[in-house]
Amino acid sequence: MSSITRSVSAGVALATGVSLALAGVSVPAMARGPVPGAAAPLGGVQLEHLDRGLVAAATPEGVFLSWRLTATDATGATADGLTGTDFTVYRDGEPIATVTDSTNFLDTAVTTEETAADARYAVVAVVDGTEVERSAEVAPWTQAYTDLPLTRPADGVTPAGEAYTYSANDMSVGDVDGDGSYEYFVKWYPSNAKDVSQVGYTGNTYIDTYAADGRLLSRIDLGVNIRSGAHYTQFMVSDFDGDGRSEMMLKTAPGTRTTTYAAGGEVASESFVTLPEADLDAGVTNADDYRLDADAYYEHVVGMFRGWQDHPEVAAGNWPATLGEAFGIPQRYDYPLSDADARALADYFMDDYAPSRSARNNLRAFEGFVVDGPEYLSVFEGASGAELETIPYEPGRGDDGLLWGDYAMARIEPGNRVDRFLAGVAYLDGEHPSAVFARGYYTRATVVAYTWDGERLTQDWNVDSGHVPMDNPFDASPHGGVGSDDEYGTLAGQGFHSLSAADVDDDGRQEIVYGSATIDDDGSLLYSSADTLPAGSAAPGTEAKLGHGDALHVGDMDPDRPGREIFTVHEGATGAPYGWSMRDAATGEVLFGGYTGKDTGRGMVGDTDATVRGLENWAVGLRSASGELLPGRAPGTNMSIRWAADGTTQLVNGTGDQDTTIDDARRGRLLTATGTRTNNGTKGNPALVADVLGDWREELLVRTADSSAIRIFTSTEVTDRKLYTLMHDPQYRAEIARQNTAYNQPAYTGFYLASDTDFSEVSVPEAFLPGALPALRRQLEQLIGAGGVSGPAAQQLRASLDQAQRAIERDQAGNAARAVEKFLDRLGRQKPGTVTDSARDRLGHAGSVILSMLS
Repeated sequence: MSSITRSVSAGVALATGVSLALAGVSVPAMARGPVPGAAAPLGGVQLEHLDRGLVAAATPEGVFLSWRLTATDATGATADGLTGTDFTVYRDGEPIATVTDSTNFLDTAVTTEETAADARYAVVAVVDGTEVERSAEVAPWTQAYTDLPLTRPADGVTPAGEAYTYSANDMSVGDVDGDGSYEYFVKWYPSNAKDVSQVGYTGNTYIDTYAADGRLLSRIDLGVNIRSGAHYTQFMVSDFDGDGRSEMMLKTAPGTRTTTYAAGGEVASESFVTLPEADLDAGVTNADDYRLDADAYYEHVVGMFRGWQDHPEVAAGNWPATLGEAFGIPQRYDYPLSDADARALADYFMDDYAPSRSARNNLRAFEGFVVDGPEYLSVFEGASGAELETIPYEPGRGDDGLLWGDYAMARIEPGNRVDRFLAGVAYLDGEHPSAVFARGYYTRATVVAYTWDGERLTQDWNVDSGHVPMDNPFDASPHGGVGSDDEYGTLAGQGFHSLSAADVDDDGRQEIVYGSATIDDDGSLLYSSADTLPAGSAAPGTEAKLGHGDALHVGDMDPDRPGREIFTVHEGATGAPYGWSMRDAATGEVLFGGYTGKDTGRGMVGDTDATVRGLENWAVGLRSASGELLPGRAPGTNMSIRWAADGTTQLVNGTGDQDTTIDDARRGRLLTATGTRTNNGTKGNPALVADVLGDWREELLVRTADSSAIRIFTSTEVTDRKLYTLMHDPQYRAEIARQNTAYNQPAYTGFYLASDTDFSEVSVPEAFLPGALPALRRQLEQLIGAGGVSGPAAQQLRASLDQAQRAIERDQAGNAARAVEKFLDRLGRQKPGTVTDSARDRLGHAGSVILSMLS
């Protein structure tokens, strides 16, 4: 069993029903192990302390209610779900139902819209017949969705005079204020956002943070030196430093600016990112504009040619000594080139050589790219957007793509392969979230991992395949080659348009699945997958890497074989052994797959048919988890969603000006989200698919057609499956954080989740929730204010919690546990009248959960 999870069938590590007998008063508690030594570090996988996330929605059948079970609520399993905390449903202050087998309920007594509008609902957690926690009251939505209002940025005009507008794009979530509910991060795309290979200016990219009521908390303007497109900006949201509040980490540049807004919507502050001292000394300012117009790019090429003989690859004899040799023309010039000769060669290169390679090469029109200037990695406070630290982005681009192969192929695309970025969040040590940032995957591939301790970024490790050697940077085929690094060279060319974090080897620590290769938690190369090219390929019988692809899925797809699987599609055509493949995630060995001889661009997995064992997969045909070809047509491949009551998988569809839909392979259309749009062109991605509210099923978050709001849809199918929120599964939480990376991919849990899940095999994390203790302190203050705790008891209980918080901030689990024990002891010893029975039950339960985590 992994060190960060437990199976509910393997003994109950967090069993309720135990009491601490304190001065004759029974305080509900959680069973725990021995208290660690005073200075022992905190243990357990760090996850968010979440409230119940109660949602009520009016339906024709009644008011549907849905809420969260947390990982710390789970104690065991039945055939239909987990056991643990039960719930009482309240309407207008009166109990109307007790729910033990799920975390949803349909109130059929309220069926008219007028009655539903006046109703107020709450759920109360019940442990051993005692009410220990009450949710906030909610009013029903009038339909199965709610709108998150947005504040759209102003339109703009490029230096070329082209007007552009904005629409909402990818999203993420995080608890930025530690109150147990999510805030929403929204990326704004200009209408002229472009792929890395497309020429032209783009507008600025913005990242907004919104409270759940639509109040704009902050806006980060990435500035003119970060181009807008699917491959440039991934924003990682997580509580990286374990203070119970989320931060955001992303790539920035000179000119990146934060605006913080006050409660009334007015600007509270504005500031640019802090430029490193070395850049300030070099004269860099936040007013710099590194975008190239066509004339500036021409001068860039002239400068590159004038220094040709000094390029390290030329000096080492790896590249042609002259440009004439590189272009295959007679040698006419002496080196170093004069300005006139360099211009003559630049003219030849742009007007003759490049067009001869491809009719699409029009380098005279090359503009809008950033191929020079500083690049940064910045950490921002989630709530205010305030910059916390900025460091140089690693690795730097080095050049405009010459070494990366951007001039080597028939299509000459400066700034393309060099500017392919990826990012993710991973529990590399099994407990704390690290941020992972990457550059490159077609040729050179680099991956860097960081931890953030609240004050400084620390690099965990740096993986670099090295550039793929070329004998001529203007005429070569570097795709599929091996990088120059002895250890990581085979990583080159294996990356995808996304990455995943998953514990593929079951050692309790997550690895980085980098497309067709996997990097171990310590930064070593676990494997790089290759196989034999088949008949009909470019070189039958030879070995080739599986190579690059567009779609990547990692999870437990086959419950009848141990471990996890990786399903991918590949675009290497006749140079790749497979167009699609299913691999063993631990070894990279191909379990089954198919050669296609072409770019296989799409693929998906999911439990679309409950009669078939495991998760089905489809790219070319529909197959079972074991590879058996199944009858029927394959569903869509844009995005999946867990929407149904029976645990099957549904598909999200809709591109362009079509309404977004949720479709079931067996039942047909389940939802038409009228007036909404997906993102990213033909990719048809929702803004986000994640379990952000209600029970374990996922919500659909999509923009309205005019981007005035994000519309959040929740499933109102009543389910009898009881499962903790997917956001408390470490793999799923990491996958949600990286969903906005390049070609958005679905998130998968670390355990098998389907219509036939054996709940006794569901892994439950041994979690540490940094926000739990502050939440207990807020609960105490509320009870003091309401009279539930009074007299000397108030200060005594405060003092114990303060002591526990100081110990946690010093990473001292034992001292924190002893302080919480003191809190529970004091709670049990209070004189009658100073702590009400209800307050004692609630505070005692919350304190016992925390003590169990610390122990």
